[in-house]
Parts: sequence; structure tokens; C-alpha cells
Amino acid sequence: MSAVGLFLLSPWFILIAILIRLESKGPIFYVAKRAGSGYRIFNFIKFRTMRVGAAEELKELAHLNQYNGNSRNGVFFKIKNDPRISPFGHFLRSTSLDEIPQLINVLMGDMSLVGNRPLPLYEAEKLTRDQIAWRFLAPAGITGLWQITKRGKDNMSPEERIALDMEYAMKNSFWLDLKIILSTIPALLQKERV
Repeated sequence: MSAVGLFLLSPWFILIAILIRLESKGPIFYVAKRAGSGYRIFNFIKFRTMRVGAAEELKELAHLNQYNGNSRNGVFFKIKNDPRISPFGHFLRSTSLDEIPQLINVLMGDMSLVGNRPLPLYEAEKLTRDQIAWRFLAPAGITGLWQITKRGKDNMSPEERIALDMEYAMKNSFWLDLKIILSTIPALLQKERV
């Protein structure tokens, strides 16, 4: 399915790559180490949506983390209206077109179409205790239960995010995956606010 998807989306793939290069100098792809199923580390691929060097700015922007006020302070990192995102990057993220290169990860066996989101290493290392680690028993996926449940909602807590990952890990099946795939398209049409 990933090979067919890459073939069908190849015109978009080429167009997006050209537009990223025209907008700013730097790589077309954002490649980062992520922890997937069983904490296996792999190179996660997306279209670059931020300015070059954005990862080095994390510490300076820590005070803007929308999860700072939660009880799991520091587990997840997300900035609403992140100033590091380029104008074309905003479009790619709002349409989820930045995710297309993850089909390469699926083709390579690093990810599945459906599963729990592979986490940056600095987040994954904080989710290794007690039953929270169950979320890593499920495959890493492009779309998942969290994405179809919470997309477009800005009131998601770290506890809700972890609970949805745990639910998927404990209940994953072919039929649940099929339901998630069929629910992904309507979820993409919602405006993402988180």
C-alpha cells in the first residue's frame, strides 16, 4: 500500500519538494531519530516545515510549550503558532501533506500506516515507566487513534494523549486499523489547532 501511495502521490511529492526549495535554502526533508515499536530507533522522514536550525531553538522556546501547565510537565513539547514554521510549512501541516514521506518509512518497515505516533527521543525516554511503556508495544504509525480523536481540538492533555496510545496498544486489530484509516480523511478536513 505504501508503494502504491508513493506512486500515486509522486506528482505532489515533486511539487512540494520544489516549493520547499524555492521558499528557503536547506534540506527538503526533515529527518530525525524517533522511537517506534519496542523503542526501536529509526530515521523519521517528513517534508521540512520549519526554518533551518529550528531544533536548536527548543531550549529558548521552552517557556511557550503548551504542555507546561500540565501534571506531566515536560513529557511532550508543542508550541501553538510556532514561530519556527515557514509560511509554506503552515500549509503543509494544516493539510498533513508534510506526512507523505512517511510512506517511505512504511515501505522500509520502520512504521505502519496505522499505529501510535513515533516519538522524538527526548519524549520517549520520559515514557518508560510502569504501564505507560505499553504504548510502545503497538506499531508506530502515520495515523492513529489519537489523530482521529483529537485533531482540531486544542484542549488535549498529556494524560489524554497517553491514554489513547495505551488504548490502541491494548486493542489494536485489523478492524480497528480499518476504522482508523476510514476516519482519517474526515479528521484531516478539521482545522488543526494543536
